[in-house]
Amino acid sequence: MHQDEKQPLLTPLSMGQLTLPNRVVMAPMTRNRAENKDLVPVDIMATYYAQRASAGLLITEGSQVSAMGVGYMNTPGIHSESQVEGWKKVTRAVHEKGGRIFLQLWHVGRISHPDLLGGELPVAPSAIDPEVDVYTPQGLKKSVAPRALETKEVEEVVAEFAKGAENARRAGFDGVEIHGANGYLIEQFLRDKTNKRTDRYGGSVENRSRFLFEIVDAVSKAVGRDRTGVRLSPANVWNIPADSDTKALYDYIIGRLSGTGLAYLHLREKASDVSAIPNMVENVTAYYRPRYKGILMTNTGFDRESGNRVIESGLADLVAFGVPFISNPDLVERFAKKAPLAPADSSTFYMGGEKGYIDYPVHR
Repeated sequence: MHQDEKQPLLTPLSMGQLTLPNRVVMAPMTRNRAENKDLVPVDIMATYYAQRASAGLLITEGSQVSAMGVGYMNTPGIHSESQVEGWKKVTRAVHEKGGRIFLQLWHVGRISHPDLLGGELPVAPSAIDPEVDVYTPQGLKKSVAPRALETKEVEEVVAEFAKGAENARRAGFDGVEIHGANGYLIEQFLRDKTNKRTDRYGGSVENRSRFLFEIVDAVSKAVGRDRTGVRLSPANVWNIPADSDTKALYDYIIGRLSGTGLAYLHLREKASDVSAIPNMVENVTAYYRPRYKGILMTNTGFDRESGNRVIESGLADLVAFGVPFISNPDLVERFAKKAPLAPADSSTFYMGGEKGYIDYPVHR
């Protein structure tokens, strides 16, 4: 790329009925600012997303599709009327700034604690303790063995994802992203170390991925396939062990998603060393690009230079940036100017309030 050429990241892209003015996406990031008992989006969240509206696309933090989907304190939902009303303020603020915004549909499954669920056990495909620490209103606690969902309940969770998508549409979102990554409920169904079911949602790769595909179909029916994105993390071992053949699992899933007209497939690169794990793809985007027909979004560890390279190479169509967007609300403009990026204060990522959330200045 010559110095005088337009940066590939800053070129437009048609995505379904939307035209993205650039390929810089704000990644979904948990920020714990819905500080009320009903987990309703608050006014500073509207400010936060609107400040970042120059992104080609904003993807919200994960938003629970049911009260049983909560795994972290002060995370917003999309299953009640008050939550829909709260999100309307966010979408209105973003659209007034000319932005585009998708809501991420989320259910954490077993990555929770009874203290966050009104005393109920978390739910999962199988009753296997994730053995993680969970932040609760009473402090840090060890996770517990979840309750395995009955077959009928699995169908009900699929319906909750569809209802969440409908609610997102009513709240004014341009589309939704299904969170099938990072060891949460969908990925718990996908992998054989966390799914020991004997019904139609367990056993073979086809059966373990049935939950995901039923959600994709139900959500697509609710908002349109070209307004439905899917996020997967084939190289993830956070919150969840590897599958016995992770590569074969995701080859099947991504092969089935290919060419189906989704808004995009959002893939996370590895966040830790997985070289010792057999049958796991390390270079996720490079491996799956030729295997996926459609818009491909990549994520994890990119900066302006590497983001431009991955777009220019054709390996990805969009690049999602996380932490850089926290401390640089004008990230797109800084990329355009090749201006330095402000560092992020990690101590304020999850602490609540305005500090480290809506007080980062734009570049002068």
